[in-house]
Amino acid sequence: MSIQVLSPEVVDQIAAGEVVERPAHLVKELVENSIDAGATRVHVEFFDGGRIVKVIDNGKGMAPEDLPKALERFATSKISKTDDLWRLRTFGFRGEALASIAAVSKLTLTSRRADDEQAHQLISEYGRKKDIDKVGGSQGTTILIENLFDNTPARLKFLKSDAAENTAIKTTLKAMALSHYDVEFRIQENGKLVSFWPACRNRKDRVEQILEIKPLFVGEASRENVKAYAVFADPHNVAKTAKNIWLFAQNRWIQDRSLQAAVNEAYRSLLMHGEYPIAVVWVETDPDCVDVNIHPTKSQVKFQEPSLAFRAVAGALRSTLEQAPWLPAQQRPQPVAPLSDVSSADYPSTQGLPNFLNSPSAMPAMPKENLAFDDSSLKATSFQKKDFSFPSSSVNQPKVSYQTLAEAASSRESLGPSAVIEPEAPRGYWSSLEVLGQANLTYIVTQARDKIVFVDQHAAHERVVYEKLMNAWKGGKVDVQDFLFPLAIDMSPEKVEALLTLGKDIERLGVFIESLGPGTIGVKAAPLMIKESILSTVLDKMANEIVEQGGSYSLERVVGDICATMACHSVVRAGQALGVDQMKSLLRDMDQFPLSSFCPHGRPVSVEYPFYKLEKDFGRIV
Repeated sequence: MSIQVLSPEVVDQIAAGEVVERPAHLVKELVENSIDAGATRVHVEFFDGGRIVKVIDNGKGMAPEDLPKALERFATSKISKTDDLWRLRTFGFRGEALASIAAVSKLTLTSRRADDEQAHQLISEYGRKKDIDKVGGSQGTTILIENLFDNTPARLKFLKSDAAENTAIKTTLKAMALSHYDVEFRIQENGKLVSFWPACRNRKDRVEQILEIKPLFVGEASRENVKAYAVFADPHNVAKTAKNIWLFAQNRWIQDRSLQAAVNEAYRSLLMHGEYPIAVVWVETDPDCVDVNIHPTKSQVKFQEPSLAFRAVAGALRSTLEQAPWLPAQQRPQPVAPLSDVSSADYPSTQGLPNFLNSPSAMPAMPKENLAFDDSSLKATSFQKKDFSFPSSSVNQPKVSYQTLAEAASSRESLGPSAVIEPEAPRGYWSSLEVLGQANLTYIVTQARDKIVFVDQHAAHERVVYEKLMNAWKGGKVDVQDFLFPLAIDMSPEKVEALLTLGKDIERLGVFIESLGPGTIGVKAAPLMIKESILSTVLDKMANEIVEQGGSYSLERVVGDICATMACHSVVRAGQALGVDQMKSLLRDMDQFPLSSFCPHGRPVSVEYPFYKLEKDFGRIV
């Protein structure tokens, strides 16, 4: 068969297959056109799984002579020359959407400008345009799509059920509304109003309005010319899938595995396996530093410096999460003086820590001493309510004196009733709780003004020791070993270049690298807590993530896992008896760290039982 030039009809249907894969993509293109036209109100109706769609806006409208041009391929008012592609300020720019939609449907285009006496209407049936008519209509543009894909039965077979297509359309409209908080959206499904979102003052208000979650929190971060703005829920409010991670680049809704990984990284050590955060993230950079023209549906973008976007997103979320803003002001932990005195010397087991990952048998054995306490105060605990107002500094509270919790865990006998006590006023939320006793040798039972709080002693102690170890590592307080000869690690030239690009960042983590050749990385020094045998695996994984995602927190994750493993095996266990003084000391240490509500593996540290529920269960109130 000889080479032939395809007819315009075939070309249009090929283009329609790329741009209008399903009704949700059609809706996205039409709404973006409305936004580009300056609309402040957008009304969308859809029927029969999106085979009938109507979009009404109050934008500036089109001139009558522009209506036929709007349905031609590569006809647009958004750009005029090549350089405009790198200075885009609009969502549409190719001039393909309306032509592609018109090729596979009956399309009715009605538009009126502010100064026009009447609206003008153009009807196109599967690419065949009729004459323009004068009709009644208000300012703006109305587009009605009917009989979608009727002339391409094969495309109809690939559509999912009406319910599935309707869900995809509503998800798309939800994303469009999230990205344009100053636009009013009204959504009708099969003639029934399903969503109405009035214009809001800011992004946070819009996210609360659409996701129907309160409270939400805001984080911002910049990495050179890349800025990230995030609105997100606290780690107690999670989803079972990643569908509630919404990503926007240049205010465009996108799908990006790298940025999604950055969001998940920010929640590291705060979520359990199978839990996903709820977050909406916007990434902004200079127009010439991002390419939005790499996908037919414009659902993907390419950053000039992906690592900057990755780090900006992770930083915007993590910087706020570490402050635990979901806690009420009176309950928010008040950190004590910086832990400048914490070093690897305080944790002698740090030297052998890498074996924890590879050889559990190498871990130091826990003492088998009798941990029972002869404390009569635990036998007759009074559960009456009391005044929980913070006492003045003149009121003293006993505190057990010991160097570190890790040390205390291995020598708990020193914390008995005869332990040395030094006075100190209570501080923070956890130390304000009244200790009532211990349940099942596992949970510290405390009470506040309006509730009983159960604290998992192992999880709480684990978080305290984990945070102290991580602070010691980040503060350069752990020992770094210089190798006599660089440790050579072979990897692809692309990975070597990726690691060297972020060499300064890696050095701040205690690992010093150099190039030993186009396919070899040399490690000159590394923290003692990281075993040589796992360095190659860590750096290779880090290089992979830098190449694929633009950024990596592999080293932090590995060190975090090591610290979590050490903490888990060097702290108080479930089933071990504690004295009142020990429990109070643990609660006071928890006040040093804002994330004391979670263990390093994401499990909750405490469970609350309000008194009103207790009284309701006893039938005292109805």
